[in-house]
Amino acid sequence: MNIDYTKLMKAVIPTIRHCEVLGIKTEEAREGYLKMQMPWHEKLVGDTDHGVIHGGALTTLLDTTCGFASASALDPWGLAPTLDLRIDYMRPATQGKAIYAVAEVYRKTPNVIFTRGTAFHEGEEDLPIAHCTATFMQLDHAVSDGLKAWLKDFEVEKVS
Repeated sequence: MNIDYTKLMKAVIPTIRHCEVLGIKTEEAREGYLKMQMPWHEKLVGDTDHGVIHGGALTTLLDTTCGFASASALDPWGLAPTLDLRIDYMRPATQGKAIYAVAEVYRKTPNVIFTRGTAFHEGEEDLPIAHCTATFMQLDHAVSDGLKAWLKDFEVEKVS
């Protein structure tokens, strides 16, 4: 199936409550790759003295980006829950600037999908805020069939 992953992710991501609350949006997607953006907002600040985004918001951005990059690498497109997530925080995010995250699948086995991700400010890809590696589980078809039923609400065939 030839899927327009950007269109699909732009339909699915806004329905996920934590993505809605954090303002996470899809920028670009293709099989095994996703780029997302989270705006800076005062409600996400963890260090009020310096206006630094809370680490939990950044973790959510990276986990979501890596997770949906993994889901897009499945055939058929499916569900891939997080097994492990490791984040190296390199520097604080700059107050007032949106944070971007990119993730890519670099290895896929019959049971596990391996990803890497980076968070950064636009135009500052060489000065990452954080790097991560994450692994995701491929679910058997019985479990992923429930996701397919849920995805019908998004008319997946229209984004194919």
